Amino acid sequence: MALFFIGMATFAQLYSPQGLLPLIATDQGVSADRAALMVSAATLGLALGVIPWSYIGDAVGRKPAMLWAISLACLFAVLSAVTPMLFDAWGFPLALIMRLIEGFMLGGVPALAVAYLNEEVSSRAAAVAAGTYVSGTTLGGLSGRIIAAPVGEQIGWKLGMLTVTAVAVACVVIFLKLAPAAQNFTPRRTRVGEAVRALTGNLRSGALWVIYLQGFLTMGGFVAMYNYLGFQLTGPEFGMPLWLSSFIFLAYLAGTFSSPRAGQLASRFSRKQVLIWGNVIMMAGVGLTLIGSIWVIILGMVVLTGGFFASHAVASGWAGSSAVAGRAQSASLYNLGYYAGSSVLGFLGGTFLHLAGWPGTVGMVLGLAALATVLVATVLPRN
Repeated sequence: MALFFIGMATFAQLYSPQGLLPLIATDQGVSADRAALMVSAATLGLALGVIPWSYIGDAVGRKPAMLWAISLACLFAVLSAVTPMLFDAWGFPLALIMRLIEGFMLGGVPALAVAYLNEEVSSRAAAVAAGTYVSGTTLGGLSGRIIAAPVGEQIGWKLGMLTVTAVAVACVVIFLKLAPAAQNFTPRRTRVGEAVRALTGNLRSGALWVIYLQGFLTMGGFVAMYNYLGFQLTGPEFGMPLWLSSFIFLAYLAGTFSSPRAGQLASRFSRKQVLIWGNVIMMAGVGLTLIGSIWVIILGMVVLTGGFFASHAVASGWAGSSAVAGRAQSASLYNLGYYAGSSVLGFLGGTFLHLAGWPGTVGMVLGLAALATVLVATVLPRN
């Protein structure tokens, strides 16, 4: 339960600006892709932070490292909302820097949470406990979006983000009260050369490269869809109020349904088959959003979300089990690709939106998912 709440705190803050992007673009006088940097900066920071925090946790302990990471993240979350109030011309660039640092701090939680679990609970209970943690991350990402947008529409996007930060601080306090002290942790300091060998060893595997690229390509497309759909729904074609459009994020719940079932199907058939079908389902959902009906768009977002999380569940597990030079390091490399895709491709989707409207963003995402599928089909073994 402690990790459920720290997962909530982490991902609520990470994605809280996503539902506010149309407001941010208008208030700061920037384009959709520049507004989306409020999300991309944080996910880039998280991608950069995952590997360093894994080694900090090895040295000082999982719980203390996570507590420092999330506490500092809350501080920088406040600064990212406050700086645009204090500085005019430099307010938005400074907010992006604060979001980058906030993301780096948030990286301490996904880097260490599962290791903390595996050390402190029995192997039989670890799977259930890990599922509880993952549900916290999912609900955190969802709640951050649907709290920030309605509040932000009424009293401003900065106060919308600060409201989510206040919720995150409450979750951190609960984590501090509930998280047990480590009983089975042994400090270990890793030398730089040893760390480099563990990371580069996995990069010699062509199959692992494809798995890491799967995370990069599909997560990038997935985030691009959610980044820019709000501009489409609140634009002239649909004219929805922001608070109402934010409820599209409820489609995230499809991921809580598809992720565990993807694991069951992978054990019954093969991981490769489930990965390919997850990508195909994701592409079908992306295509449905081109139809000019709000109900079909909602269906499309549910379908693409279910397909994406099915693929992600299989790929993330495969990254660890296929490691050739350390499972933890391979999982970190997958997370690096996953969040780097969110940052880089999540931003790039706005460029396609500017050039060709919503069909441009959809076309980009379909291309990314198709490339990921071809790589999986041609390179990965049947497993």
